[in-house]
Amino acid sequence: MHKPLNALSRYHRVSAGIEEARFRTAKNFPVDFDIDAPLSDLWSIHGDAMSDFHRAYRSDLADRSDLPDQPERDKKPAGRSLLDLKIKIADRMLENCHLCDRRCGANRKKGEMGYCRLGAVSRYSSEFLHYGEEPELVPSHTVFLSGCVFSCVYCQNWEISTHPDLGIPILPEDVARIAATRRGLGARNLNFVTPTPHLHTILHILAEMRVNTPIVWNSNMYHSEEAAKLLCGVIDVYLGDFKYGNDECAKRYSNAPHYWDTVTRNFLCAYDDSEILLRQLVLPGHVECCTAPIIDWVRDHIPAVRFNLMFQYRPAYLAYRYPEIARSLTEGECEQASGLLAESGF
Repeated sequence: MHKPLNALSRYHRVSAGIEEARFRTAKNFPVDFDIDAPLSDLWSIHGDAMSDFHRAYRSDLADRSDLPDQPERDKKPAGRSLLDLKIKIADRMLENCHLCDRRCGANRKKGEMGYCRLGAVSRYSSEFLHYGEEPELVPSHTVFLSGCVFSCVYCQNWEISTHPDLGIPILPEDVARIAATRRGLGARNLNFVTPTPHLHTILHILAEMRVNTPIVWNSNMYHSEEAAKLLCGVIDVYLGDFKYGNDECAKRYSNAPHYWDTVTRNFLCAYDDSEILLRQLVLPGHVECCTAPIIDWVRDHIPAVRFNLMFQYRPAYLAYRYPEIARSLTEGECEQASGLLAESGF
């Protein structure tokens, strides 16, 4: 699809209240379905509905002459909506969980736990106006969700990611109400951190939202193909980490199998559907094996993204067990990575 020169142009319009957040459009897009239908039937209806949705609401919205004034429509129409359908499918997926690409198959509704060790109830450790994100995002209403589908040995938020049982249980209507308050205090977006195993809860939160604010999916981009389909049409910005340039490094440091295929697939899907702010955290000793191939792939496949090359790495958590990353970056590594990005044309 054609991308504007400003990779986050639509996000800025939504944040300024000029345009409608995508979840609000999905909430107002009528879809008829039987809530008791088999999951396969719901997916078929979803596929048809998304085709209609994209025809009616093109992602670039260059010509809005045939569309209603979106930000003014606060009430959803009578009957069921596209967002309702996504919620129903996500809830069903919990019975054989495949929200992330590990595809554990745990029945989280019955208390079974897969790799993330999360049940059906989502928790968050904190929420606040965050001023430490990228300039386009701050102040960002950031919600740090408990648990993770990765096991990064250098995780700086390991207290949160490794203790999914800690935190405040989420009531969607409460988080929606807090989001409205934060928006009134100047938040430019609602930013869900580590959202993948909580997709079902996030969709419920969006159903309760009454304010027009862009939704940021702050993620390692390891969600399943099915989860990617549910995200289409509701996410305004994918704030995606692209950590590794190969499967070997991903397995060693994050215990993430088939990483490259999963993450590149999801970035391509996000690129077709929405806008991307891509983060690449440079790891010590990994400029050539990780940073370089990531830059090359992004240049060749999703060039119109906002690319943030990050040098904040510090050896945290279990990094001391891995001598090759148990140090900070050198000045030479930072210069090498910056040079590669500059040469790529970003």
